[in-house]
Amino acid sequence: MGVVSGIVESHRLGVVTPSETVRRCYERIRVLNDPGIFISLRDQHEVLAEARSLTAAGELYGVPVAVKDNIDVAGMLTTAACPAFAYKAEEDAEPVTRLKRAGAIVIGKTNLDQFATGLVGLRTPYPPPRNALRRDLIPGGSSSGSAVAVAAGIVPLALGTDTAGSGRVPAMLNNIVGLKPSLGLVSTRGVLPACRTLDCVSIFTLTVDDAWTALSAIAGYDAKDPYSRKRNPGRFGQLPAGSTIGVPLLSQRLFFADKRAAADYEAALARLSGLGLALAEIDLAPLYEAAGLLYGGPWLAERYLVARQLLELNPNALHPVTRKIIAHGAGLKAADAFAAFYRLAELRRATDAIFKQVAALALPTAPTVYTCAQVEADPITLNARLGIYTNFVNLLDLCATAVPAALHDDGTPFGISFLAPGGQDALAASLAIAFHSDCALPPGAPAQLAVGAK
Repeated sequence: MGVVSGIVESHRLGVVTPSETVRRCYERIRVLNDPGIFISLRDQHEVLAEARSLTAAGELYGVPVAVKDNIDVAGMLTTAACPAFAYKAEEDAEPVTRLKRAGAIVIGKTNLDQFATGLVGLRTPYPPPRNALRRDLIPGGSSSGSAVAVAAGIVPLALGTDTAGSGRVPAMLNNIVGLKPSLGLVSTRGVLPACRTLDCVSIFTLTVDDAWTALSAIAGYDAKDPYSRKRNPGRFGQLPAGSTIGVPLLSQRLFFADKRAAADYEAALARLSGLGLALAEIDLAPLYEAAGLLYGGPWLAERYLVARQLLELNPNALHPVTRKIIAHGAGLKAADAFAAFYRLAELRRATDAIFKQVAALALPTAPTVYTCAQVEADPITLNARLGIYTNFVNLLDLCATAVPAALHDDGTPFGISFLAPGGQDALAASLAIAFHSDCALPPGAPAQLAVGAK
């Protein structure tokens, strides 16, 4: 049983009340004393009153949830980690509406890399969240606060977003699960865009079955969202017999001299073989080329569109690294955009051919782990390295579930992600739960105070 389902059952049986669970969330926030996790937090008395008013309906009955601060929550500010951009949301984003309909309770809005541009979690005018495993390590981004809130035991479920890996890299860096749905499976109405054509709402939990429970609650076609799609994610929990899983050629396994991460990946592949899965080395050159398009192609113009007015009127309101990256979007030409679209179409065909050979891919979630000091010294290069295995996923319309694979005594984590074609979310999640269960790694911070525990 997952943490989320355990909380719901306890509430329904009357063992614990939703208000008691909420009270423990706020107690945990005070104990942690990390001002970087939340940008805004709802008043505890207001949330307790909401918890007392709940009925016992819904698959997330009384489950406390944190929401990334580029996703609208009615009555709260949406800042995207840029105070000069902030606005008060008049209504909930569609995924938040669906969470509440399932009985979940939003407690606050979490910190992020500004305008969801980054994989490090440090590009924010607020104090960055502290990594739940080791304070000197980056928390990962852009969904930094959401990942840390789950890993540190404040909430068992949080929403992030994922355009380049923001729902997976911070999951690895905090030893939790990150589920990135297929494009259009979850509505992005009410989500401030990073790249509107590629954005996904992501899910952070401690277990894969909790992530699937949350996905089931928020997924579904939204006629008011022009990028919503009618997609069936499939049946979760069933591994196709004799599945073949693709892994990179030896020459394409990039770890940037991190020998321990390389060894962790080899150990993960051995575990997959032990689960009865066949492994096949695949040439991933088309995927790596696609990854280079995300920040080296016309999709930067989408990021520029969101912050254009602020860049023109008050450029100093942006984080210096964020400003440098997004500003490049202003100079892109339509001819260059179409050239990139044509090349991406070719790369998608090449990717289709890969998935005729294998059912899914098992890749490192990130190639290595960096300290805050290392990233501050070289913010753009190291950020780019973290996206080697994630940047292509949305461009190629794939889904992914990231899970922990190793956690060393010094607090250094490693994780792998299962990638499948768009619409096969259940396959990726089923592979992930089989692997994660076999690892038997305690999720999140080793000494966390679990939400819902007495």
